[in-house]
Amino acid sequence: MNKDKRYEILTRLRAENPTPTTELNFDSTFELMIAVILSAQATDVSVNKATDKLYKVANTPEAIFALGEKGLKDYIKTIGLYNSKAANVIKTCRILIDEHNSEVPDNRPELEALPGVGRKTANVVLNTAYRQPTMAVDTHIFRLSNRIKFAPGKTVRQVEDKLIKVIADEFILDAHHWFILHGRYVCTARNPRCGACVIYDLCEYKDKKQDLDD
Repeated sequence: MNKDKRYEILTRLRAENPTPTTELNFDSTFELMIAVILSAQATDVSVNKATDKLYKVANTPEAIFALGEKGLKDYIKTIGLYNSKAANVIKTCRILIDEHNSEVPDNRPELEALPGVGRKTANVVLNTAYRQPTMAVDTHIFRLSNRIKFAPGKTVRQVEDKLIKVIADEFILDAHHWFILHGRYVCTARNPRCGACVIYDLCEYKDKKQDLDD
């Protein structure tokens, strides 16, 4: 895929959704980070159902730490891997209180040093909360980048590095959300909705539908 085609794809996605954002519910950077930690191998819907109740009771490092693992599990037990996630969140809250004045770090090394915060989670926080030019590659972005040949790669990191390289500066802050939403609702894994796709004519997916009734 050439530079001009990539530019047009991003132009159309921007026109369709000028101010994209995450579908996770949050009112602070801390709430966002905890929601992203909880979202690993879980849906945003399931995380929102849990955090909507949790954040009414505890939405600061001190308040969640005070719940303890057992107390936190009561709020997040409907989410997959809740035992390990509860342990990580409590440890992270302790570190934030002790080492960061209860503030979420704004840089990758300190974020990734927090339990439960890997590269993808750090990228989401840096991009969504701190508006830094990062790309958090989830399953949707990985699939979309390879399927339409926008930034093919064999690993998540390869795709991330390629996306950062080929996406123009004017798009980089929002591209993460455009790609996730397009992959989640249009270019779906099993039955892509080609008839509803604004970039259909630019897509290089060899098996895209020719019958555009959707």
